[in-house]
Amino acid sequence: MAFYRQDPEMAFCLKGLLDRFEKEGRPNLHENIAITWIRYDEQNPSKNNGYGTGWNSNRNYYPASVVKIVYALATQKWIEKDLIVDSDELRRALHEMISNSSNDATSYILDLLTGTTSGPSLNQQNYQAWKIQRKLINKWLNELKWPEIEYWNCCQKTWNEGPFGREKDFYGKNNENRNSLTTAGIARLFESLMTNDILPKLEGDNLKKIFHRSLDPVARKRNLENQVDGFLGEGLPLSSKLWSKAGLMSEVRHDVAWWEAPNKNPMLAVVFTTGKELVKDQFLLPAISSELNKLAI
Repeated sequence: MAFYRQDPEMAFCLKGLLDRFEKEGRPNLHENIAITWIRYDEQNPSKNNGYGTGWNSNRNYYPASVVKIVYALATQKWIEKDLIVDSDELRRALHEMISNSSNDATSYILDLLTGTTSGPSLNQQNYQAWKIQRKLINKWLNELKWPEIEYWNCCQKTWNEGPFGREKDFYGKNNENRNSLTTAGIARLFESLMTNDILPKLEGDNLKKIFHRSLDPVARKRNLENQVDGFLGEGLPLSSKLWSKAGLMSEVRHDVAWWEAPNKNPMLAVVFTTGKELVKDQFLLPAISSELNKLAI
């Protein structure tokens, strides 16, 4: 059973949108996109009270930088459990990982969470111990017992050029151990953050701040990697409030967005796209959010 209430009308609308966007020159769009879309009937919704639908929403995809949402939430949970020490440097890394999608900051965070470091290949005994440590975030996710994340894998760093040494070994010969997420699962995780369910309110509110995006056109022009243009945020009214995390690399273009448009209740959308043509398509995600927003209450 989904964590939101299924809405047949939303499912019909979403299918119609995908049909239209595919006919506009995006062959095989239905196979190369996954969406989880949820609307809320309250200004301050609680968990599991949204109405929604999905498309390929339980199919695993390589998440690129979207996995940083998981690492950010794990960081707060580790602090809450006194597993790591909070510090100004940790806060700086969290901010850089989410606001600016820094891979260096992500590397630091993942090392801190798992007690591992990158480096040359290890002998078998040390490598086995290293792998156990690196899978600690997967262990935490499994303890949530959410069906939407049952087959997730969140144990790899994000890269500018790619992994080397023990990191390359850990990916596997055919990259079979790389990160993988579903839109349904990341939607549930992000909803849990935005509704103050997964973290105490103060910690959750502090973390939300680094996911906030400015829709101001001048600010966006100053930062060409603003995670708004070419993503869901671009399709929203400028006076909307937006919290999001995008993912972009040579194979995928993704976005996770919670927004509050003027005089409308919150809405959550997660869109994953894969394939070289869709990666270059800077118009699809803004078009999707624009159309979905029209259907908000």
